Amino acid sequence: MTQSTQNIAKSTQPRKPSPIKQHYRKKRRKATLFAVILVAIVLLIAGFMIYSILFAKPTEKSNVSGISTEEVYDKIDVPIEITTPEPEISFTVSVVGDCTLGTDEHFNYARSLNAYYEKHGPAYFLKNVKSIFEADDLTIANLEGTFTDSTSRVDKTYAFKGPKEFVNILTNGSVEAVTLANNHSRDYGTKSLSDTKATLDSAGVIHFGYEETSVVDVKGVKVGLIGIYELIDHTGRAKQVKEHIAKVKSEGAEVIIVIFHWGIERDAAPNSHQTMLARLAIDEGADLVCGHHPHVLQGIEVYKGKNIVYSLGNFCFGGNSNPSDKDTMIFQQTFTLTKDGLKEDNVTNVIPCSLSSEKNRNNYQPTPATGDEAARILKKIEDRSALIPKP
Repeated sequence: MTQSTQNIAKSTQPRKPSPIKQHYRKKRRKATLFAVILVAIVLLIAGFMIYSILFAKPTEKSNVSGISTEEVYDKIDVPIEITTPEPEISFTVSVVGDCTLGTDEHFNYARSLNAYYEKHGPAYFLKNVKSIFEADDLTIANLEGTFTDSTSRVDKTYAFKGPKEFVNILTNGSVEAVTLANNHSRDYGTKSLSDTKATLDSAGVIHFGYEETSVVDVKGVKVGLIGIYELIDHTGRAKQVKEHIAKVKSEGAEVIIVIFHWGIERDAAPNSHQTMLARLAIDEGADLVCGHHPHVLQGIEVYKGKNIVYSLGNFCFGGNSNPSDKDTMIFQQTFTLTKDGLKEDNVTNVIPCSLSSEKNRNNYQPTPATGDEAARILKKIEDRSALIPKP
């Protein structure tokens, strides 16, 4: 091999780097490796944080910060408006007609309500309607008679009284309120009326009528109760109607019920005095008007969206041991009060009844009618409603 060939061969052989270069190359490799590892760690952390934000539950804690997202939300000062619907209050009132809880001293005692009381006790009389009265929120009846031991009978054709313990008929039957504005509340003089009021008070039964009004709490709603006696001066009662409605309004009444004792006995249709006073009561702010005295059912009128029940008939009636017309009813209305006042939904329920559970005599036990009898009574009310003169 020539010298030139040897030189070329030597030049093509890889030269070994110097020790200094080898040192710096090693450092660069380490730096590159560290950078790669650092980038991988950063990407891993970033990925975990993104996953935590997108998929982790609000109450889970981040492994990175140790702070729950719930705590983060609490630190954000953003007002949150929470709205709740305004509450509505609904309550149901039942109204029934003449309840004469006693007898006339000239009646046959063996067939009287008093004799039935002695035999059966107070729970007997309203037991067939008690479940209805217990289910409502207020039951109102016309107490047509007295609870007294007075012997000073007024000189009149019929005068009714029962012993004071007869108030238990009302309390056992879940009747909470009675009107005393009728033509039999003073059958044994003024004292018999005061005796009756005292007896009702001791039993916890609300009473109203004549000059006495009442505002009662029903499920937190103030209900005004007014009783008007019309039989003597008829439309002359208009002033009293206006004054008493204004009175219960001033006492906070949110719902007003006016009960009249009016009309002509056994008439199927209301007279002009009844229609005038009933509509006046609605005009002045009454939400329901009911009446009694004719001893028979009269029709129902809707006036300006409010109900007028002209005659509820007899109910638990000790005034006759066998009246020829035993048809009666329980009139129910459900009122709903909102923040804007009384809701105009007019939810009513007419329950046709007989004043006796026996057909051929009065056993003083009002009973809901069923089947054909119920249909017949409802048809009677419908037909008599058509007789009401239009405003």
